Amino acid sequence: MNTEAVLFDLDGTLADTLPLIVQTYRKVFRDMKIPWGDNDVVKLIGLPLAEIARRFVGKREPRFVELYQYYYQLEHDRLTKLFPGTYEMISRLKNMGLKLGVVTSKGKPVTLRTIAYTGLDCLMDVVVTAHDIVKPKPDPESLLNALAALETAADRSILVGDSSFDILTAQNAGARALGVTWGLDSREELAKLAPDGLLDSWEEISLYL
Repeated sequence: MNTEAVLFDLDGTLADTLPLIVQTYRKVFRDMKIPWGDNDVVKLIGLPLAEIARRFVGKREPRFVELYQYYYQLEHDRLTKLFPGTYEMISRLKNMGLKLGVVTSKGKPVTLRTIAYTGLDCLMDVVVTAHDIVKPKPDPESLLNALAALETAADRSILVGDSSFDILTAQNAGARALGVTWGLDSREELAKLAPDGLLDSWEEISLYL
């Protein structure tokens, strides 16, 4: 298919960090006396932290973000790990000569910490975070910025992610979209958006390159 670049979402796709994220939000909600509700915040994972904060606390956004970053960093190393086979898959794609990158709604400091802690930093050619763009996913800005840095056309690229935001970002950019079924959104939720493929394991990614 003439694939030149494969870009990945980070949380819930490469890194098994969703338990850490949910735990962190629970602590922030507790400290700021925000009702937890019906997992409302969990449904927003994939959006930038500042945007999520504004939805729940309005002008108290800075305090929300401060608390989140504190609790997240506190437990990061203990609760962060790659999904099984992730490092091996990334290494295999790198050895094939593909350009690789991370496109995430996560902020830059914690993104860099996560990819360094998991050893992915030396395998990625580009990293685009929430701090690098104006319009977050599902706007295509983050993906298009990554592709510009890689000097790769959208129709020769793939974005792999675990949420509807990732699928829509790829489609809005004119790239191919692959969903993974072990992250935030279910297979059924992802399938409704008609991605180019759904992965139940990393071994299946070779079918779409």
